[in-house]
Amino acid sequence: MAQQHEIAVEIANVPILLRTPNAGFRDRLASHYAGFLGDASNSKIEFDVDIISVPDEISRENPDSEDDVQVSVKNGEWCFRRNDFVAQWDPRVRRGRVRQPDNSYSMDAVLRIVHTLILARQGGFLLHAASGIRNGRAFVFSGVSGAGKTTISHLAPPDVCLLTDEISYIRRDGEGYVACGTPFSGQLERPGANCAAPINSVFLLAKGTGNRIDPLPSSEALRRLLRNVLFFAKDAELVDNVFRSAWEFVQKVLVQQLTFVPDARVWGMIE
Repeated sequence: MAQQHEIAVEIANVPILLRTPNAGFRDRLASHYAGFLGDASNSKIEFDVDIISVPDEISRENPDSEDDVQVSVKNGEWCFRRNDFVAQWDPRVRRGRVRQPDNSYSMDAVLRIVHTLILARQGGFLLHAASGIRNGRAFVFSGVSGAGKTTISHLAPPDVCLLTDEISYIRRDGEGYVACGTPFSGQLERPGANCAAPINSVFLLAKGTGNRIDPLPSSEALRRLLRNVLFFAKDAELVDNVFRSAWEFVQKVLVQQLTFVPDARVWGMIE
């Protein structure tokens, strides 16, 4: 039996053990997820990872695009599929298997899917959003591609601890919510800080000719927030959970529209 090499990727205090016979792949994952490595002995979810060959053009073509992700469940076992990987996961035994090429981008997608399923049962969600901590409070900046997530992150002053410029991890915490750092980077091409803080407010991004903050009614905040929530499964119960979680979120957290120009002075409004 081939020797197995293990690594635990811990995001939001959820360590997931990845086991592979490929030592080089394990080392590349360790480099990619540096700062988010946990204790393998504490992992409650495990995946065996098999490296497969796929056509080079598939590996190179938007490896972090999730437009074609398919997530389904049958007899309690989840199946995740994209043009570069296939994975099965049985949450009842907390074990799964991934077949993917030798790159970290495919594993990023697998981990994102797993965390969306975990969060759907805990009142949280993953959100297309940048986020950062300032003075002990987290601020979340959500928007579709091109709305300015990377721009607002790049403009952040030195006293901001950047959690991510692409995918924000929103977790329920008692009567409130916390934002947790993730290794899922956008155009900044660097992972966020592995820390968390209570969410102070959410800004839905818009570009304009000046900087201003506008209030939003709860219904509009919910509609626009749901547009940016990551969720791939077509399971009716979990979809309902996510909708309910987003509704409860906008009832408890201030959600506003931030219109801004690419100028560092916009951060003077974030407090």
